[in-house]
Amino acid sequence: MRRNVMRSLLTMLGIIVGISAVIVGDSMGTGARAAVEKQIASMGQNLIILFSGGGSRGGTRSGFGSSPNLTMGDYLALRQEVEGVEAVSPEVRGNARLVAGNQNTSVGYYGVSAEYAGIRSWNFQTGDNFTEADVRNAAKVCVIGKTTSDLLFGEGTDPVGQVIRVNNAPFSIVGLLSPKGANSFGQDQDDVILVPYTSAMKRLSGDTMFRSFNIQAQSADVMADVQTNITQLLMQRHRIAEGADPDFAMRTQQEFGDFANRTNEIMTVIINAFAGISLVVGGIGIMNIMLVSVTERTREIGIRLAVGARGRDVLRQFLTEAVLLSAFGGALGIATGYWLAPLLTKVAGFPTLISESSVIMAFSVSALIGVVFGFFPALKAANLDPIDALRYE
Repeated sequence: MRRNVMRSLLTMLGIIVGISAVIVGDSMGTGARAAVEKQIASMGQNLIILFSGGGSRGGTRSGFGSSPNLTMGDYLALRQEVEGVEAVSPEVRGNARLVAGNQNTSVGYYGVSAEYAGIRSWNFQTGDNFTEADVRNAAKVCVIGKTTSDLLFGEGTDPVGQVIRVNNAPFSIVGLLSPKGANSFGQDQDDVILVPYTSAMKRLSGDTMFRSFNIQAQSADVMADVQTNITQLLMQRHRIAEGADPDFAMRTQQEFGDFANRTNEIMTVIINAFAGISLVVGGIGIMNIMLVSVTERTREIGIRLAVGARGRDVLRQFLTEAVLLSAFGGALGIATGYWLAPLLTKVAGFPTLISESSVIMAFSVSALIGVVFGFFPALKAANLDPIDALRYE
């Protein structure tokens, strides 16, 4: 190996590429999963989202959340009659033009209850949430996200106490939400304005029913029971016959996370498949070079056998060389992976997280490749006839 450094490096190249690809691919998958878990956790704890719509009308099935059919009575029933429910907030959504001084922006507004911030784990950077009294009185108050605040008032400015116009209706800002960043679908969660749902229905949307409810269960253990109880309650309230399609749907934050992770898992499998192909090519390269080495060193092998070396000694010698080549290649591949993963995050902004298990697995695979692909050349060397080997030129 020392006499043929360049050949040894070229032999290890396939292993280096394959192992580094395994490290980077696994780190991309792990980093993406961690990012999704963080984003899903930012949605709240033990969250269930109840959507309206989804029923059939004239033979055509509408999409969930497409038509509001959840009533104030449903809201009160969910709060009072479903065991295991910690908090409930209705949701009225729409787009509005916000104006502050000579600045304006278009933003999605959410009409919610005072419990919404707690359900969705929203903290306040400055100010505070609006109150239940504000909801009852349809008060013209709001809380806004950091992106919205920066667009209207500039970075570093505290907007609490300022008055903005929301579709020409004046609203007083009572709180600034702490930043959350983008969600798992790439949407900026900080470009938002929250208002009491009564104010949204009366002054902005004109809706008389809700498209969705945000429901927080008391614990993860009762999530399934809460979903069952909600289904039974709404089927009864909406007079839906047993066996008929419901005119609502429920999703949990875990389901949102599973959906987002599915794409990441497919990407990781594809990357690791290409990495596996590279490792096989690298193993074939090691076997090829070792066969060439056996041919080049036939007289050396013959001399060793002639002076008393046994076949297993020659086998061990060539097998050790193959394992060392693959192990060195694996070590260099791991080092390359450790260098490429953070570089990918820095250049492309893709989250990566290297796990110890992937490093151990990668190094073990590289050593195994040396054993598997080095065994045949080593066996060929061990089975050489000493007389034929000595006469070989």
